[in-house]
Amino acid sequence: MNHIDKIPGAAAEELLGFYGQEVRSRMLLGTALYPSPQVMADAVKASGCQIVTVSLRRETARGKIGARFLELINALGVHVLPNTAGCRTAKEAITTAQMARELFETPWIKLEVIANDDTLQPDLFGLVEAAEVLGRDGFQVFPYTTEDLGAADRLVNAGCQVLMPWGAPIGTGRGLANPYALRTMRNYFPGIPLVVDAGIGAPSHAAQAMEMGYDAVLLNTAVAKAADPIRMATAFAQAIEAGRTAFTSGLMESRDMAAPSTPVAGTPFFEFGSAMRADGGKS
Repeated sequence: MNHIDKIPGAAAEELLGFYGQEVRSRMLLGTALYPSPQVMADAVKASGCQIVTVSLRRETARGKIGARFLELINALGVHVLPNTAGCRTAKEAITTAQMARELFETPWIKLEVIANDDTLQPDLFGLVEAAEVLGRDGFQVFPYTTEDLGAADRLVNAGCQVLMPWGAPIGTGRGLANPYALRTMRNYFPGIPLVVDAGIGAPSHAAQAMEMGYDAVLLNTAVAKAADPIRMATAFAQAIEAGRTAFTSGLMESRDMAAPSTPVAGTPFFEFGSAMRADGGKS
């Protein structure tokens, strides 16, 4: 049995679909920054995730794209989502995507076009431009974007069937920096799979995103840089599942005032208190 059939706590009720491909795990995991390829592989297995991202530019620069690396990824039995990390223009991203499609033999591409070196914020203009070109070329684009609804609309019109807004800048571990905007995006695109991508630092952050109704979470650094990446991967898988289950179960609404969970009027407590007041508390 493949490890993707053993997802920790996986709910049997529903599958998540990306461009016609269905998966049960709602966790997407990056393959960079691990102490070793074996630790990365063990973390992927422990998480139960069925989609891993691979940066063509990063791995090529480090000399890792070769038969051994591809064999390791293929042995995991997961879907590969190549990404264009490091690209700063639409032209760069388009060229990288075309190379990735040839190497990994998949039309999937996580599209990143970066605007700022300090925040690694997506360049929304370049992102939309690249998405339009790649969509016409038969790619199935997973765009790394912000919570900007105008850009999101244009990405959907360009053929993107999934949106991946950031939670916070890549690698910061700050969690959901703008929950209001993320909730607004979820409400604005009820029928589009939404994946929180970047900035997730703790399992509680991932659970929060899932409780908002997001469909999945993509993370890398929080697992790869943990003291024990394998246990951390398991913790995130459990948190994501718990958050999704909470959302589908119907979370209670927050209140401004207290609301007793047990009625107290007419209980012996009040009768006893009344009797004490009547005799001055001498009984």
